[in-house]
Amino acid sequence: MDKIAVLIPCYNEEKTVAKVIRDAKAALPEAVVYVYDNNSTDRTAQIAEAEGAVVRPEYMQGKGNVIRRMFREIDARCYIMVDGDDTYPMEFAPQMVEKVLCHNADMVVGDRLSSTYFEENKRPFHNMGNSLVRAGINHLFGCEVKDIMTGFRAFSYGFVKTFPILSKGFEIETEMTIHAVYNHMQIDNVIVEYRDRPEGSVSKLNTYSDGFKVLGTIFRLYRDYKPFGFFSLLSLFLAALAAVFFIPVLVEFVKTGLVLKFPTLIVCGFVMLAALQSFFAGLILSNMAMKNRRDFEYRFTMVCEKERRKREE
Repeated sequence: MDKIAVLIPCYNEEKTVAKVIRDAKAALPEAVVYVYDNNSTDRTAQIAEAEGAVVRPEYMQGKGNVIRRMFREIDARCYIMVDGDDTYPMEFAPQMVEKVLCHNADMVVGDRLSSTYFEENKRPFHNMGNSLVRAGINHLFGCEVKDIMTGFRAFSYGFVKTFPILSKGFEIETEMTIHAVYNHMQIDNVIVEYRDRPEGSVSKLNTYSDGFKVLGTIFRLYRDYKPFGFFSLLSLFLAALAAVFFIPVLVEFVKTGLVLKFPTLIVCGFVMLAALQSFFAGLILSNMAMKNRRDFEYRFTMVCEKERRKREE
């Protein structure tokens, strides 16, 4: 088991990967640097190997797929995940490692948004999207994570080995954050500087398509992790919709003693039944989610015990 593993997922980063590896080795001399090449068509893999990194391939395209492979294959007491585009200064990595190894943090977030991100990032829709996602998740899940979509993070062994990765692409950071928040893991924030990509380096993130994927991930995870809240809102919406169309029918019946809009009345009845079904579905799924939480705590304890044994060997 490594003490510290630096994880660098890469796709066509030949212009910057060498500097990222050198910076990682300078900041964390005791770390093992891993570069996972995600079907690059340039010299990313060769450059990384020449710089002394452990280079491995991941043939399924997408950052989420790369992170899944890394988490499966690498055992370490502390993991540092950083993008290969040289936008995150590695001098902040020792502080993040200390929080994992000495202060029991399960995930440390490299917070760009509290420092230089909005000045350095030249893509206004990315700035707006980061702020929107942060506000949405903090409100829905009752947390105070400062930067939801940062690619600079540190993890404990327990987090890495119990995190079920479902995302394939850039929405992986959102999934990590919500998983840690929902399972009451210790999350620390470290303010880091951010610098925009150097000239000639091209972002792989599509503002619109990847943005919609992130929003879809938030929707899906809120439904899965907070089913009572999700289905209660749906139930309230359906009940209000049924009431709006039922009230005119009721008023007409009180005035005339006749029901002239039977189709409307029937539809309102079915919509109200759907509202009741949604409410009770939320109750049932909420109990199931609680059971999953209990099962997770047991698995998490077993993984932490496994880590302790490996350190003692």
